[in-house]
Amino acid sequence: MISVIVTTKNEEQNIKNCLDSVQRQELSGGQFEILVVDNYSQDKTKDIARGYTDQVFDKGPERSAQRNYGAEQARGQYILFLDADMILTPGVLAECLAQCQRENGAGLYIPEKIIGDGFWIKVRNFERSFYNGTCIDAVRFMRRDLFLKIGGFDISFFVAEDWDLDRRLGTEGPLSISRLPLLHNEGQFRVGTYIRKKIHYIKSFDGYITKWGPRDPVVAKQLGVSYRLWGVFVEKGKWKVLFSHPLLAFSMYFLRICVGMSFILYQKR
Repeated sequence: MISVIVTTKNEEQNIKNCLDSVQRQELSGGQFEILVVDNYSQDKTKDIARGYTDQVFDKGPERSAQRNYGAEQARGQYILFLDADMILTPGVLAECLAQCQRENGAGLYIPEKIIGDGFWIKVRNFERSFYNGTCIDAVRFMRRDLFLKIGGFDISFFVAEDWDLDRRLGTEGPLSISRLPLLHNEGQFRVGTYIRKKIHYIKSFDGYITKWGPRDPVVAKQLGVSYRLWGVFVEKGKWKVLFSHPLLAFSMYFLRICVGMSFILYQKR
């Protein structure tokens, strides 16, 4: 019924925890399979993965091509895309399957909780909690036939490929959000590394903007200052959470301002 597709590259530190969490899922009849699509790792990622599944493949050059390939090899009616540093909480697969069937949905967002070490991980988790089920989030669990019908991920995108898929999948049926979360292990948080990563992503949005148009209302929310700095944190009563945690809120905005200022300085170089 479900094909869990895990994309990897040099993930020997994370892949075991990820696949353990999948293997522990309880589903009627054990109706799920695991596929690992690796981008030619140089470490022990594939060796570890083969202890869980015989469906371990090599595919590149980027995550979108890996995911498309995994969906083509899959046999499930539904597919779930995971990164190797993600961990499923108990019952996620069964809940997603039941909810999608009950709602006749095209796909589901799965709430994401950031885990790792230190105060800044708490800040990252606080920020991520506001994005669940919004246009900044992206569907992970979906009907395979619809994924293939819309052509899968656009492999010309380096970033925002999940936003692009989200929008096209939404035209095929309703999208909703599950109750149970998955965990995203970001390990040790380093401010400098985080800022450099964000700047790298910001520079790569041109393809997505060109495809949907700079005046598209969804693009305006996803990449606009107003929604990203304020709207997503206060809509639908979320302002109560924001103002209930002043230290986390201040630290979150500190990070976001650092990213913005760093990008401005980068552009002036």
